[in-house]
Amino acid sequence: MFLEKRVMNTIIKYIVVSFLLLNSYCMNAQDKAVATFGGGCFWCTEAVYAQMEGVDKVVSGYSGGKVNNPTYKEVCSGLTGHAEVVQITYDAQVVSFEDLLEVFFATHDPTTLNRQGADVGTQYRSAIFYHSEEQKRKAELIIAELNKQGAFDTPIVTEVTAFDRFYEAENYHQDYFANNPNQPYCRMVVNPKVKKFKKMFEDKLKSTY
Repeated sequence: MFLEKRVMNTIIKYIVVSFLLLNSYCMNAQDKAVATFGGGCFWCTEAVYAQMEGVDKVVSGYSGGKVNNPTYKEVCSGLTGHAEVVQITYDAQVVSFEDLLEVFFATHDPTTLNRQGADVGTQYRSAIFYHSEEQKRKAELIIAELNKQGAFDTPIVTEVTAFDRFYEAENYHQDYFANNPNQPYCRMVVNPKVKKFKKMFEDKLKSTY
């Protein structure tokens, strides 16, 4: 009887622990959210969000086009309809979608149609590919408020459209700035944006930065 009781207690403990672990996993899974932004060259956008507290992963890729599995060369032609984007996986308990949008609008020019500085073409358009009606609502509200406040000299032209598909860019594009800090484009274009982010959003930096 005593042995049976011990076995039963062990089984109960195992069930309880398994339940707690499963519950914790489910809660963590619910806390993970995804955002997809196009803010010009994805090397810049990725480098900024990779340093943001609460962001778990940033992947460079392509969205918004009509060609399956496009290559970088095809996207650069402007014929596929894709934008260079980053897909951000973040902890919604640490950073909000509004926080991500705040950084998005502060670290690129959302008023120039199909271009960012010297990068010209539809692939460099400013875009928010929303994953839910809530993301759409928040993006549109923030854009309307920024335009109302006259935050920029000209109106925001950022595209707000439903997310469809994301195609991960070639491996050499991933963590490009971190792996190629001395590349001329990185020094002249990416680095200033990263410095701007660090200066404006010091409270949102990961401790490792």
